[in-house]
Amino acid sequence: MSSNIKIGISIGDIHGIGLEIILKTFNKNDLLKNFSTIVFGPHQQCFEYLTKKNIDKSLLKKIFSLDEIVENKLNILENKNYNHKVHLGIPSKESALISYESLLHATSELKAKKIDALVTAPIDKYQIRKSISDFIGHTEFLEQNFKGESLMIMTSDVMKIAFVTGHIPLNKVSQEVSTEKIIEKTKQLNYSLKQDFSIQNPKIAVLGLNPHAGENGMLGIEDSTLIEPAIQKLNKEFLLDVVGPFPADSFFTKENLSKYDGILAMYHDQGLIPFKTLSFSKGVNFTGGLNIIRTSPVHGVAYDIVNKNSANEESFKEAVITAYQIMQSRLNIKKLSSKEN
Repeated sequence: MSSNIKIGISIGDIHGIGLEIILKTFNKNDLLKNFSTIVFGPHQQCFEYLTKKNIDKSLLKKIFSLDEIVENKLNILENKNYNHKVHLGIPSKESALISYESLLHATSELKAKKIDALVTAPIDKYQIRKSISDFIGHTEFLEQNFKGESLMIMTSDVMKIAFVTGHIPLNKVSQEVSTEKIIEKTKQLNYSLKQDFSIQNPKIAVLGLNPHAGENGMLGIEDSTLIEPAIQKLNKEFLLDVVGPFPADSFFTKENLSKYDGILAMYHDQGLIPFKTLSFSKGVNFTGGLNIIRTSPVHGVAYDIVNKNSANEESFKEAVITAYQIMQSRLNIKKLSSKEN
């Protein structure tokens, strides 16, 4: 038992499937033998949720301090109580605020290094914004609170794909893509593949921006004027192994996916559509580029199925396992570095 390792979980929206997939993840396997687990959330609403869904609560332990953690239990850490009734499947400003407060609490403990990694359950960003007007999402929130520049990396056994641009409207993508940004994001991805996934000499594929990667300028010039120069510089000046730009519509074949350790997409849907098509049940969202470890499942709150107890926990389980594996990878690198010095 690695009792010194602590993985924190922000509870997500209490009206969605978050608590269901958390309980299913830890009820069905022996993950708790590897580390201590803390769910940040209010006791009353957590137990009301589980009672409504008739989910076994014997794995849970109510605590009010990290000093009270019990091994082999799913510890529910409360630092604030709420006068709120749980309404399964119904979006609400109040349940969204509980999810935001959970994220705040978990982030505070992560900053203080009282937990080692954070796994975030799904939230309702639209509802949170009713109370927190500048909230965009987990990735942006964490970037504001920790050192580094965030890089969203979607990871699974099938592929690891990162993005030059994130949560912005499609009509702004071409304005945000630049040679400098492509170079920076590729370097970040390369570093993460080595540090977080123990890949010694990553081979990275870069996708084009336009249909057919511009078709020699007929369908857009960004591929030849922005992306190609970035790839040349990455190979010649930074000595990385980078290939592209590839037409996105024909890239995602088994042969290509087995050939490259990482992929850089130009925009959100360009990468997320193939990733979720091929890896939805076991895909993980990892926030790279920061000095902390944060993972999450790739799906949302799923209000429509919360009353059915049919939520698939595989993506959340993989998020927990991935957080643990990344932590082990970083620890191994530190050990090797200290031996060399």
